Amino acid sequence: MTGGAVATRPWMNEELEMLRTSARRFFERECVPHEPRWRAQHHADREIWTKAGAAGLLCASIPEEYGGGGGSFLHEAVICEEQMRAMAQGFSNNVHSGIVAHYLLAYGTEAQKQRWLPRMASGELVAAIAMTEPGAGTDLQRIKTQARRDGGHWRISGSKTFITNGMHAGLVCVAARTDAAAGGKGISLLMVETEGTAGFRRGPLLDKMGQKTLDTTELFFDDVRVPADHLLGGEDGRGFAQLMQQLPRERLLIAVGAVATMQRAIGDTLGYVRDRQVFGEPLLKMQNTRFKLAECETQAQVARAFVDDCIARLMQGELDVPTAAMAKWWTTDACCRIVDECLQLHGGYGFMNEYPIARLYADVRVGRIYGGANEVMKEIIARAMEKQ
Repeated sequence: MTGGAVATRPWMNEELEMLRTSARRFFERECVPHEPRWRAQHHADREIWTKAGAAGLLCASIPEEYGGGGGSFLHEAVICEEQMRAMAQGFSNNVHSGIVAHYLLAYGTEAQKQRWLPRMASGELVAAIAMTEPGAGTDLQRIKTQARRDGGHWRISGSKTFITNGMHAGLVCVAARTDAAAGGKGISLLMVETEGTAGFRRGPLLDKMGQKTLDTTELFFDDVRVPADHLLGGEDGRGFAQLMQQLPRERLLIAVGAVATMQRAIGDTLGYVRDRQVFGEPLLKMQNTRFKLAECETQAQVARAFVDDCIARLMQGELDVPTAAMAKWWTTDACCRIVDECLQLHGGYGFMNEYPIARLYADVRVGRIYGGANEVMKEIIARAMEKQ
């Protein structure tokens, strides 16, 4: 299938098609009309979370016993594709449902799962993950936020930056150093409930180049007391290993979103060049236009095939860290190239924010940075090659 449309995937079935239709209608009805206002205020309205929960779009791959949809990664992928296709980035379901919920599912105690997952599924509770720090960036082993044991509590001190869902988060998964001398083995994950918590502060909304509707903030922890049973994994020092185990899933979600964005950019551009008249004929009739679109479509098809293969591997429990890194860096790089080519075909109108392609150009650039900078992805791949 060409023209940026979402082709039938090898893993699709009737249930997933129904979910796709439902998700598409939700994003077009509940998000797209509000995007201009959300961009102006730099965040979506809080109620979008409860609406998404009521529509069954939150925690779709979490078991029903914890309030989730009882689905799999395939359900998350469908929702992610439709959210990216609609450019409805006012809330990060990937972080909330695809990442934090799965840290809880994989490492949480039964009490922790029962305490937080049902409220996350309903949208009553918004979740964020706090890894990145001003001086550490992608290098998680350099984090300075500390947590020290104090009887039945942990006391957290430090700051985090670039936190997606930061403004609305009622639950934050915080990566903190619990043993200063243990390197990566001294990192733990602690769940912080933010409402009414002394010492917890949010910084102002960050003024980003793109993704203007998504609330992104700094978070500050000034001797924040967290109950000892809010530690993930049963004992401290497991955080780095937990992060490494979950990153392939996170990076594949980024790749899924990148492919869907490529398709949106190509589809919009194909419609534009069909209508745009240059020298008395449609821009689509010009060879350069046709060749550029052919190149973009080819890259999108290759990316989609690779991502589908990665999804199959994940479903079989076989997606390794280097392969997920390949998917993440290559699709986000390709997405930036494709959006740039599509913007060029729009001419001067491509520079106007009233056109989706202009907003996409600013939005997609961060894909090469978050989830681990693409340079780090290549280092991961190279290290795996050295061991072959």
